[in-house]
Amino acid sequence: MPSEDFNDLLAFVAVARERSFTGAARRIGVSQSALSHRMRALEARLGLRLLTRTTRSVSPTEAGERLLQTLVPRFEDIEAELAALRELRDKPAGIVRITTAEHAANTVLWPKLSQVLPSYPELQVEINVDYGFTDIVAQRFDAGVRLGESLEKDMIAVRIGPDLRMAVVATPDYFAKRAAPRTPQDLAAHNCINLRLSRGGVLVWEFERDGQRINAHVQGQWMFNGSTPILRAALAGVGLGYVPEDVAAEHIAAGRLRRVLDDWCPVYDGYHLYYASRRQSSRALGVVVDALRYRP
Repeated sequence: MPSEDFNDLLAFVAVARERSFTGAARRIGVSQSALSHRMRALEARLGLRLLTRTTRSVSPTEAGERLLQTLVPRFEDIEAELAALRELRDKPAGIVRITTAEHAANTVLWPKLSQVLPSYPELQVEINVDYGFTDIVAQRFDAGVRLGESLEKDMIAVRIGPDLRMAVVATPDYFAKRAAPRTPQDLAAHNCINLRLSRGGVLVWEFERDGQRINAHVQGQWMFNGSTPILRAALAGVGLGYVPEDVAAEHIAAGRLRRVLDDWCPVYDGYHLYYASRRQSSRALGVVVDALRYRP
C-alpha cells in the first residue's frame, strides 16, 4: 500500500472517531484544510462517500462505518505489536496473577514457571487456587486456567498441558468390604469423597461410554476443597475418590489404590491458559505464556 493511502486511512479513522475535523487535525498534527483534502482524495479513489459533513458535526456514512470497524482492530493490533517490541528493550517486570485449580498449579504451573522465573528477577507470579469459573477481568487476574472445553469464545487461549482423564479410586481394603461399582449408578451405594467448589457447589462426577453421558451427584461422609486431601482420604480407605488420573497413577501401580469405572472415564481437552486480549497483554505475561505453552 502506498504511504499516502495508509496516511489517508489513519486520517479517516481520526476524523470518524473524533466526529470533528478540528479535533482530528489537532490529534494527528495537521491543518484542517490538509485533513479535508485527504478525505476528499480518499473518497474520490474509493468512489464512495465515507463522511457526512454538516456545519456542526461529522459522522461516518454506512460505508464509512463499515470501513471504520475494519480498520480500528487492525490499527490497534499494530499499535500493540509496536508496544510489545518497545518492551523488548527492557526486562519483563511486574506481577502476573493467575487463577487455577490445584491440580494444574501443582502439575503444570509450578514445574514450568519454577524453571523460568530465576531468569527474570523483576517478574513475580501470584497463583490463586480456585475451583470455579472465575471472571478474570472482574477479579483483576491477568490469566486463568481451564480445561479446553470450558473456555469462553472471546478469550485468547493457549494450551499448556496434555489431555486429561479422571480416575475413580479406593483402597483394596475398602473394596474388601463392598462390591466395586460397575456402572456410575452403583456409586449410590458407596461412600464417595466430594470436592467443594469455590462458589459453593459440589463437583459433579462426569462419565461417558458409548455415547451415553452420566453426571453423578455422589454422597459420602467427607468433603474437601482440594484434590490433594481427597487423594489422601482415599489412601486412608475412607471411600472412593474422583481425582486426576496422573496423581493416582503411582498409587495404582504400587497397589495402594484400585481403579474402577475406568471405561466410563472420558478424556478431556487438557489445560489451557486464557486471557482477555492480546492488546492488553504485557511483556511479563508474554514470558509466562511462552513458558507454559504445551510442546508435546
